[in-house]
Amino acid sequence: MNFTLPGFLTGWVDAGNGLLWGSVLIYLLIGTGLYFTVMTRGIQIRHFGHMFKLLRHSRQASGGISSFQALSTSLAARVGTGNLAGVAVAIYFGGPGAIFWMWMTAMVGMATSFVESTLAQAYKTDHGDNTFRGGPARYIERGLGLRWLAVAFSVCLIIAFGLAFNSVQANSIAQAMEQAFSIPTWAMGLMLMAVVAPIIFGGLKSIARVAELVVPLMALLYLLLALVVVALNIGDLPAAFMTIIRSAFGLEQAAGGAIGYAVSQAIINGIQRGLFSNEAGMGSAPNAAATATTKPNHPAAQGFIQMLGVFLDTLVICTATAAIIIMAGPDVMASDEANGIQLTQIALSSHVGEWGSMFIAVAILLFAFTSVIANYSYGESNIEYLAGHRAPLAVLIYRLAVLAMVMVGSVASLGAIWNFADLSMGMMALINLVAILLLSPIAFALLRDYDRQLSAGQEPVFDPSRFPKLTDKVDPKAWPKR
Repeated sequence: MNFTLPGFLTGWVDAGNGLLWGSVLIYLLIGTGLYFTVMTRGIQIRHFGHMFKLLRHSRQASGGISSFQALSTSLAARVGTGNLAGVAVAIYFGGPGAIFWMWMTAMVGMATSFVESTLAQAYKTDHGDNTFRGGPARYIERGLGLRWLAVAFSVCLIIAFGLAFNSVQANSIAQAMEQAFSIPTWAMGLMLMAVVAPIIFGGLKSIARVAELVVPLMALLYLLLALVVVALNIGDLPAAFMTIIRSAFGLEQAAGGAIGYAVSQAIINGIQRGLFSNEAGMGSAPNAAATATTKPNHPAAQGFIQMLGVFLDTLVICTATAAIIIMAGPDVMASDEANGIQLTQIALSSHVGEWGSMFIAVAILLFAFTSVIANYSYGESNIEYLAGHRAPLAVLIYRLAVLAMVMVGSVASLGAIWNFADLSMGMMALINLVAILLLSPIAFALLRDYDRQLSAGQEPVFDPSRFPKLTDKVDPKAWPKR
């Protein structure tokens, strides 16, 4: 079964994607990250150790959703097929040097993630069940007073993350299970629906609990396997890093006279895959960040925690995949038979034997499954924002639609719908980047307040009365005056 868009729409969608992802968003995302890095005085380096210090106390939530659960939820969405297939695609088309540019993209993206997640916390609203809701839609309306733009963002997110991307993740799972274990795609679709349904019907607390258990486990297992591969090839490790660095600047291709083209391909593929993987600036992760009961009780605390999510996604998990592929040798990397997830499977099998391919299939199952429930949670938050007092009925319809899309994605080819989802995600990223640039002075002020209290030896606490620009714009139930 193949779903296609009408012919007249296909051209518009392709043109929109070409404009957004071919030029506008890449420059805007990188430029925004560099600007935030400068304005926060290199927060990702200056407070690198502080991120991990906060992680130690991040499970305290007094019955709500903890900072660790919010991080796990955002990581569940970030860590998906892009960490396995996306890295392979970047290396295949951009060479090993693409990994260096993925690293650079993540470094500047950490500052962007801090700003958008801090804003999401500052403008979060009390949900009445010891949890909170928020994200770009809330800070666009409350901070900028532009409800029409907030509505446009929510609609784009629901289309992209809530529905279309869940179909794609289900398709990845079904195809991998059919190839590795000969499970029919329709049977895998039914099994996915049966597992996903009770989790999403349990609401955001249920999703946070599942993410808290599954995400750290799947990440640790994958990293342990990568460490085994590195240990088996420890003598090749320096050469692998040198290959990445030399390829990033065209030194590998200099003798052949193709240095300019090689560098441009490494940069383009590295940046694109890095942005898709860590989602910094996209406006997706702030929806998870806003749900947290922070420790310490300050918006910037969750900004640091979500900044850590970008680091773990790209600089840790994507690097693990890169090590598996590059250490397999140039013959594997140059294979014309595989340029996506198959390349990762072939590379791992060359290290550990045939079971490596099955391990990758199981990894896809876990990575993509957690992405489905996290993507759902982003959609639910925005459905509630749009529906207002009609939220219970709207959420029920949305849950049924998500389950239907999971089944459809398991058995259908969704190339055209994927392109439409890319356009929706591009539009939501564009809206979010404009919003956080306009609201960034507030995020910078919150960071200065946090730093001031930290330097004085105090546990930072947020007092809205210290911020005139936030007067009457924060929810007093979420952030009472002190």
